[in-house]
Amino acid sequence: MGHLKEILKLFLHLGFVAFGGPAAHIAMMHKEVVDKRKWMSDEHFLDLVGATSLIPGPNSTEMVLHCGFHKGGLRGLLVAGVSFILPACLITFILAYLYVLAFDIPHFEAYIIGIKPIVILLILQALKKLGSKAIKNFETALMALFAFALCFIDISEVYAIFIAAFIGFIILKLKNSYRLHSIGAFSLFLVFLKVGSVLFGSGYVLVSYLQDELVENRGWLTSSQLADAIAIGQFTPGPVLSTSTFVGHILGGGAGALAATLGIFLPSFLFVYLLNPLIPKLRNSKNFSELLNCINAAAVGIMAYAIVPLSMATFSGAITIVIFILGLILLLKRPSTSSISLVTLGLFSGAIFTFIKSSPF
Repeated sequence: MGHLKEILKLFLHLGFVAFGGPAAHIAMMHKEVVDKRKWMSDEHFLDLVGATSLIPGPNSTEMVLHCGFHKGGLRGLLVAGVSFILPACLITFILAYLYVLAFDIPHFEAYIIGIKPIVILLILQALKKLGSKAIKNFETALMALFAFALCFIDISEVYAIFIAAFIGFIILKLKNSYRLHSIGAFSLFLVFLKVGSVLFGSGYVLVSYLQDELVENRGWLTSSQLADAIAIGQFTPGPVLSTSTFVGHILGGGAGALAATLGIFLPSFLFVYLLNPLIPKLRNSKNFSELLNCINAAAVGIMAYAIVPLSMATFSGAITIVIFILGLILLLKRPSTSSISLVTLGLFSGAIFTFIKSSPF
């Protein structure tokens, strides 16, 4: 029971403060689960990151489920997943309710400006440690760079990981051989269950899936409404897939929000429950171990690429630069500072600086 309380406390906290997208979420988890709590080794954490690329679903949420399962079995998986997902879905539900009532959606961006530079720091910190574990030789370094480069020519993260990992696997094998409608809740559940079952990569890939399923194929939403839903998913903490809660509420009220949320997250719980016990066994397979090494290296490359657009969007003013420097100084002096403390620092610093800047005095 003590393990479950610890799992609940950690992932409920992360559910409220995990801004910045999948790469940032995984970086926060690494700091809390590996560095601070010593639940698992860097190598095993990295294997889990690679394994999430092999199955559909949101990567960061699946990492939460893996960590919960590792620490507390099936009950740990359920507690970790629900506690991480619930805060984002509740916040999104409230915003969807206001949206439907035609109230103005609160404009959070100005007051969460301090989170963005902290997110970059967390990703860099995770890259430093995970990169040294994933990049084991020239081939894996090449795969990380290749996946990183593919993202610059508009190849999606999903394809970049699989292309880089597949090519790396071939190279290693060759080397070894030589040496607003009213929609029923059940209909919403089925649609989002389908999306959750085939959604490879990060939650950001969700945009194209929902555009196809809800706007173009079924005409349930307009592109403008979908853009509003995605924006809310970006502004709230936790998994970007909480967008499903917003869409479900718009289309089917409270029941629709619940159905869409259950539909899109349920496959991840099942996939992780089935896959997690197999990972140590698969690691013992020579072929799968080589493939997993390539996937891990490619995943590090994708994680590094996430910093590029995030930096361009972040460092547009003095406030974010100052907060980044403050966070960096804190990390250099106290490397053990938790991700939750760093995000809290960024959140409050950003809010204070924004308030001072906008004050008429």
